[in-house]
Amino acid sequence: MSYKIGLISDVHASSKPVSQALSIFKKKKVDSILCLGDIAGYGDELEETVQLLKEHNCKSIMGNHESWYMDNNDDKNDECYQYFSDLPKTINISIEGKELFCVHASPPDDDMNGIRLLDEHGNLIPEEEKKWKAQLTEFEFDVLLIGHTHQVINQRLGDKLVINPGSTKFNHSCMILKLPEMSVEIISLSNKNIIYSWNWSLLYNKNIISKY
Repeated sequence: MSYKIGLISDVHASSKPVSQALSIFKKKKVDSILCLGDIAGYGDELEETVQLLKEHNCKSIMGNHESWYMDNNDDKNDECYQYFSDLPKTINISIEGKELFCVHASPPDDDMNGIRLLDEHGNLIPEEEKKWKAQLTEFEFDVLLIGHTHQVINQRLGDKLVINPGSTKFNHSCMILKLPEMSVEIISLSNKNIIYSWNWSLLYNKNIISKY
């Protein structure tokens, strides 16, 4: 029987799409849940979002927004501060004979230099594919799980599978990874179409950022 992992990322203090993703994971009977960073930022439901992750035993890693939150918060007794302070920057796990490495932006432990493989229309950029394929050869894992760039990615780069579930808030997406098959199910959230590449400058130019 397959081992199923529910994947979310860049939830950005918006609890409703997180709650929906967690409900979907429950119905599909996932074995574990991973959040790939950026729990904080942009939204105004941080406490509710953190509580949801805790209630569902979601394993999370540190994103750049968590670092910024802690750097700008003097209340070390704050519940969210304490939760973030316990988060690792990376997770390395072995499941069903496959080595998985989780980091917010890019390995070994970067939370800002993200892997962008798609253009603003969601098409693969050959130059970026070639660049990252070369950069990842030195790392030993079967599956790389990332977030940060707000791109929905399920792409083979050499002998590695690179996965970004996208932002639950901005891409309206989550994923389920099945092992050992390394197959991926991409799931839409919030009754919206998935935006495979969520582009800040494009949205600002069109004045539609408030919709997301």
